[in-house]
Amino acid sequence: MTMTRAAPHALDPERLRGIRRGVEKESLRATATGDLALTPHPLALGSALTHPHITTDYSESQLELITGVHATPETCLEELLRIHQFTLRALGDEMLWASSMPCRLPADENIPIGRYGASNVGRAKSVYRMGLAHRYGRRMQTISGIHYNWSMPGVDSAAYFSLIRNFRRHAFLLLYLFGASPALCSSFVQGRDHGLKALSEGTLYMPHGTSLRMGRLGYQSDAQSRLAVSYNGLEGYAASIHEALTRPYPPYEAVGIVNPGGEYNQLATSLLQIENEFYGVIRPKRVIFPGERPLHALRERGVEYVEVRLLDLDPFVPVGLKAQTIRFLDVFLLHCLMSESPPDTPDEIAEVGRNQHKTAAFGREPGLRLERCGQAVTLADWAASLLRDCAPFAAALDEAHRTSDYTDALRGAQALVQSPELLPSARVLEVMANDFDNAFVDFAIGQSQSTHAKLLALPFSGTQQTRLATMSEQSLQDQRAIEAADTMPFEIYRQQYIAPERLGMTRAAIAPALTSV
Repeated sequence: MTMTRAAPHALDPERLRGIRRGVEKESLRATATGDLALTPHPLALGSALTHPHITTDYSESQLELITGVHATPETCLEELLRIHQFTLRALGDEMLWASSMPCRLPADENIPIGRYGASNVGRAKSVYRMGLAHRYGRRMQTISGIHYNWSMPGVDSAAYFSLIRNFRRHAFLLLYLFGASPALCSSFVQGRDHGLKALSEGTLYMPHGTSLRMGRLGYQSDAQSRLAVSYNGLEGYAASIHEALTRPYPPYEAVGIVNPGGEYNQLATSLLQIENEFYGVIRPKRVIFPGERPLHALRERGVEYVEVRLLDLDPFVPVGLKAQTIRFLDVFLLHCLMSESPPDTPDEIAEVGRNQHKTAAFGREPGLRLERCGQAVTLADWAASLLRDCAPFAAALDEAHRTSDYTDALRGAQALVQSPELLPSARVLEVMANDFDNAFVDFAIGQSQSTHAKLLALPFSGTQQTRLATMSEQSLQDQRAIEAADTMPFEIYRQQYIAPERLGMTRAAIAPALTSV
């Protein structure tokens, strides 16, 4: 049984009702034949640089739809639905790809990098993406997922880092329950060693896989694996990230800032160009001021919320995420926050990484064993224990909201542990086998077309269309204003943006903190 730092009944219902959440959902634009759409970001969707709800992630072909901050799962998903409905009406004969693993991809160099206009900030965003292409290849960046942002009143930085440590320890459970990417199109791994099994022509998979997106073929970096980032507190975490942002990394120094033709290869030659390049299943976050570096904001004002980054798109749900999943996440995060969370160690950090990769590739394998504090434990037993420990927190949320929805979400998760054939990853393979001759691209086309039709058939008022269209037009005006106001040469802007002093501490001052990591 997990020890708790505060009894669940001591949780103030007002605080629980003060939980806030928001969603960022990525999706590729694809053609009817399942190929990556190579068209520019649709003009009707406004400026990817300045639109508050519709932007692009890595690729010009990869949309990111962003909700505001919401008090309930229902209002959050309602806004996400409206953004989807508006977006689909601007896509013409294209569709949003329903799977986390990408559609059929062209040659790596033909995957278009996001474009954000002629301003310095817009150019910097594109140069950063070019740096990712040089460092990791463009294919890896076309994976899509859902980020879940979560906060609770009265939680300080130390408590958020306590939550993060527990989340990382127990993240395997979310990969198991909600992973929905056990198969992929072979174009994604063309020319790479991958270790996957052939399912049909053009389709590769892992028979017991849950989330290939979060496994060794997904958002992983051999270079970043050298980073032993500790989550024992803000000071140590900031020191680790500062070091990665400021110390030159020889392989990236070899790439250089500018190529012989005068085009930019990357923003910096350090291990990380900017903070967002650091991959992780969860991040401490703070809303930043215009032009402020995220690390500076964290150091100055502390952690404001956490960003959960390991959710696959649910291909069976029109907007990729359902309310029951959000409610379970709320229960899980509350459990992580309120349970004892000892300091992490290098050995445990390595153990957590092994558990993540094992669950991603083999999570549904009967009797699969993970590592817990150096001891072998079956995934099923560990998952069942965690879910039992979550029960008081689900009950507290139910009481605060006068509902049974949170306990129902927990029971749904317990049923999935007992019946792995009902997991999203198992359902993907089952539907592929029964309806699509085991072809991943055909399956994802079918789900994408079904989603497209369902969303367009739902009511969408002229008022909603006008509101979002006005927002798109305003974003274009905002981009033009930014471009008109620019007077600084880009190279000066780049040097000033990556300057170490903008991170909030000099390298000399950071050294004592680094010694404790």
